[in-house]
Amino acid sequence: MRSSKDFFRPLAVGAPQPVTEIPARPSRAIHFFDPSNEKMAAKIPQMVGTVDVLLGNLEDAVKADNKEAARAGLVRIAKETDFGPTQLWTRINALDSPWVLDDLTTLVAEIGDKLDVIMVPKVQGAEDIHYIDRILAQLEAKAGLTRPILVHAILETARGVASVEEICGASPRMQGLSLGPADLAADRRMKTTRVGGGHPGYLVREDPNPDQPEARRPTYQQDLWHYTIARMVDACAMHGIYPYYGPFGDIADVTACEDQFRNAFLLGCVGTWTLHPKQIEIANRVFAPSVEDIRHARRVVAAMGDGTGAVMLDGKMEDDASLKQCLVMVELAEQLAAIDPNLKAQYDAIQIEVQA
Repeated sequence: MRSSKDFFRPLAVGAPQPVTEIPARPSRAIHFFDPSNEKMAAKIPQMVGTVDVLLGNLEDAVKADNKEAARAGLVRIAKETDFGPTQLWTRINALDSPWVLDDLTTLVAEIGDKLDVIMVPKVQGAEDIHYIDRILAQLEAKAGLTRPILVHAILETARGVASVEEICGASPRMQGLSLGPADLAADRRMKTTRVGGGHPGYLVREDPNPDQPEARRPTYQQDLWHYTIARMVDACAMHGIYPYYGPFGDIADVTACEDQFRNAFLLGCVGTWTLHPKQIEIANRVFAPSVEDIRHARRVVAAMGDGTGAVMLDGKMEDDASLKQCLVMVELAEQLAAIDPNLKAQYDAIQIEVQA
């Protein structure tokens, strides 16, 4: 375990200074694309500005014989594209794969100045982050990079979830965590074949009616992932990094997708993965505070003055704890307004309305 005095020192001579705070960059949708798919790659330039994060995927969704083509495709796309406000991320191959070293050495050397975040799959514990941390520092020094590339871990194993606090605090590079429901379900031996979302068999049933014991009893589907997401959110908040929902595999079921995204947003997640363009619109809408929420939040902020005491607003008590909740919403609205003209117009109108 490194001394706290050394935690923010570069791990290689000539490597950039580690960050002391992870920037709060909006990332409502992390949109995955296969860089080896020419049709998909051709759409990337026109997607810039429509999605917060574009992620070149090199791992599971790419066949073994396409790994090198995907890596080369990502390098080409990064060099040819001006990403402007959109972040460029990549998901490298797993640390036990034969491709990961080439992923790291090639990407950092060729497009390290374009990459914002490297997503690491199947992270088991802090030792996996330490390994990536040291290699990235060496490669950044060799490439002459002036800023560190951040690291994002996917929780896809029971051990990873059990070690989530250690993973979050393993390096100053840690940007956030994502839930990897399919691999995690397999590792836990959960009895579901769905990629994210609920399951009709995971439910609670209403108690029987004493007067009609044989009558049909309503059931309510529960969320298989509530515990894991809540634990992930707490660990990220503790270490000043960001939690994300992962993939929702049923592309056709946009209603359940929106419900799952909203549950994650309300619990504290800042964004999600999107696997199809139709999910981007859902994520952009769901992971932004509603106009009604921002109107209420700004009214509370205006009414609370210096933030002490308590006030009555629409028949409800608002105090310093209420103010803190509202400031979270207002801060997020301001961050999103800086990159989304439509949200800026809506949020600015509310501010004018409240000040009137």
